[in-house]
Order: sequence, then structure tokens, then C-alpha cells
Amino acid sequence: MVEGSMTQGAGQGPVMRTDTLRDFRVPAVPAVAEAPVYGEYPAYYEDTAPVPPAVPPAAPAAVPAAVPPQPGYAPSYDDQGDRGSGPADHEDPDGYTPTQRDLPVIGRGAAGGPGDTVQVQYVPQDAPDAGPGPLYVVGDVHGYLDELVTELRAQGLIDADGHWSAGTARLWFLGDFTDRGPDGIGVIDLVMRLSAEAAASGGYCKALMGNHELLLIGAKRFGDTPVSSGAGTATFQAAWLLNGGQRTDMERLEDVHLQWMSRLDAAALEDGHLLLHSDTTAYLDYGSSIEDINDRIHELLNLNDADETWDLFRKFTKRFAFRDQETGPVEVRKLLDTYGGRRVVHGHSPIPYLLGEVGTEDGDESRGPETVVGPHVYADGLAIAMDGGVTMAGKLLVVQLPLND
Repeated sequence: MVEGSMTQGAGQGPVMRTDTLRDFRVPAVPAVAEAPVYGEYPAYYEDTAPVPPAVPPAAPAAVPAAVPPQPGYAPSYDDQGDRGSGPADHEDPDGYTPTQRDLPVIGRGAAGGPGDTVQVQYVPQDAPDAGPGPLYVVGDVHGYLDELVTELRAQGLIDADGHWSAGTARLWFLGDFTDRGPDGIGVIDLVMRLSAEAAASGGYCKALMGNHELLLIGAKRFGDTPVSSGAGTATFQAAWLLNGGQRTDMERLEDVHLQWMSRLDAAALEDGHLLLHSDTTAYLDYGSSIEDINDRIHELLNLNDADETWDLFRKFTKRFAFRDQETGPVEVRKLLDTYGGRRVVHGHSPIPYLLGEVGTEDGDESRGPETVVGPHVYADGLAIAMDGGVTMAGKLLVVQLPLND
């Protein structure tokens, strides 16, 4: 048997904002053929003032002294804050008012005369210092797109049209998007789109790498290339098919999907929850910090080496490190003591397996799963299992953290 045959499974910094005056007076401006554009924001002025008549040229006058800046003057800085002579020796001129990212839309009143007070219509923006939204996690999906959509709607994370509707909420997928179920590529497409929509709303949707992402990457990159396995010679193609690989997913797999999967992190820490895909201590092999783990795994994948990728896949398929009542809590604490957090939240091992309700790793599935109603908290309360066993008539779990247990 091929090893692993029973497997189940990053932005800009914050924008600094300062207040602007709500009402201010606009100096006279001559009519122009087109509305000027300042930076990325158009100048919304209705040039209704009449054009003054031409004035005969006059004799040159002496150049006056430096004119003080007018109200509303805003010098443009580059992305590094460079003001020409450097910020250390520069003082803001009188009348300078820093602008916000979301500029107001300005239009003149009916009079349209110079000096009229303008009416300001403010563009809506996020409330400042609102803090992060609620945290949600999703267990193994394995291509069950319809079930995923149903659960995301039930939690109010997407609307009836499948678009992000949760504002500043934070959503983490724990990996294993493909294989076994009917539409793994559809799942990936949905997660990628929700990531963009959530970011536009001030929240985020992120994902971890599971062993089935590694398996699909390997099957696409290396196919039937032999790799060294503890059980002898193996290939990614054979292992992928044995572990529920769907040919329709491979046919629809594009470079953008591969790139997205290859850049996924393997571990994250959110609100005291150490998020992982697999219930294994093999993460300790890749570094003493979360950053070390993620950097090392990305480095190994970038080598494009079949044996290195297979070794990653093999280690990510390990499971049940926390299940034993005596040793499980000890193993969880090894991870928490190294990477931080109060609890490990993982997918990978279906809850029915952890409860002993369904067979073993050797394939004995003589007993059917009992109904999974939610996450499984175990190992002295230090571990939360999130794979509800959707591939075995269980439940796809989408849960808000922390749990009220």
C-alpha cells in the first residue's frame, strides 16, 4: 500500500488617517476643458463660473516674495514619506491639512461664485479602531462545494449569491480543499474570490496548506516520476488517485490554482488558537517559530524536487498524535510551548476516527459514523478537531472561535 493511503486530508500595512475640515471655502478657479485629476482621486468640481475676459498684457512686475500657501494646500509625498529635503528638517506650511484616504466628493452650490461654501458628501468608510471581527474556522472540505456554501450561509459569512457578507470577520480554512468530493477546483475558486471580497470589506479569508494540496501539487508537477517511499517506490500520480483524486479537478487545474496552493502557509496563530492542518508534531521538524515553519515549507516547494515534496506530503499525513489520553496532552503542549497559543485547532483526522467510531488506519470501516454535531474538544481541552467527516456522511464544520465549552 502506498504510504498515506488513508489520508483525509498574506498585504499592506494600515493606512494612517487624519481628520479634514468638514466645510471650507474654495478659491476661485478658472474653467478648464477637463476636470483635473489629483493622484488617484478625480476633482469633482462643476466649473460653472464664467470665464473672465482676456486681459491685455501689462508690463512685467517685480517678482513678489514667496506667497504663503493657501488653505487646502496638500503637498504630495512619495510612498516613503519623502518631502524633498527630508522629513527631519521640514515643517508643514501654514494652512496645510493632511487628507484622508477616502476623500469627500465636492460640488458647488447653485450660485457657483468664488468663495461659496461647498457642500460635502462624505464617502462611507470603515469605523476607525473598530478592531478585528469574529474569528471562524472551516474544517476539511474535500470538494464538497454545495455543503460548504450551505454552511457559510448558515453562519452569515456569505449572502444568497455567494458573496462575502461578514464585514470585518476573519475566516480561516484548515486545508484539504480537493479530492474525494465532486468539485475541488470550485472550492478553491470560491476561497480565492472570498479572500478578495473579505479584504475589501475590512476582514479576511485565509487558508492553510493541507496534505491534499501537497498531493495535488505533486501529481501535477511530477506525475509518474518515482519517489522514495518508506513502503518502496511510489509516484504522486498513483497516490493521488488512491486518495480520492478526481480527474475533473486535474482537467480544470490551472497555473493560478497551483500558485495559490504553493503559497499557502502551514501554521497560524489567531487569538490564542494555534491553527494547523494535521494533528501531528511533525511541524517541529521545520522550525522553532511559525514564521520558520512557513518559510521552510515554501522554500522546499520552490525547489521543485519530487523527493522533497513527497517528504512534505508524507509528514503532513501523520495523525492521531493527540488522541491518547495519557500522551496526547503532552504532545499538544510541545507545539503550544514552541509556537504559542492556548489550544491547537486542526483538521485532517475525521472526528469519527478520533472517537473510535469508524475503523482504523488499516481500512476497517465496519462501523458507521455517528452524527457529528460540532468540533471535538479533547487532550485535556488543549486540542479542537474540525474535520467533521464530510467524506463519510459526516458534517462539514464552519465554527466561530472561541468555543463555549
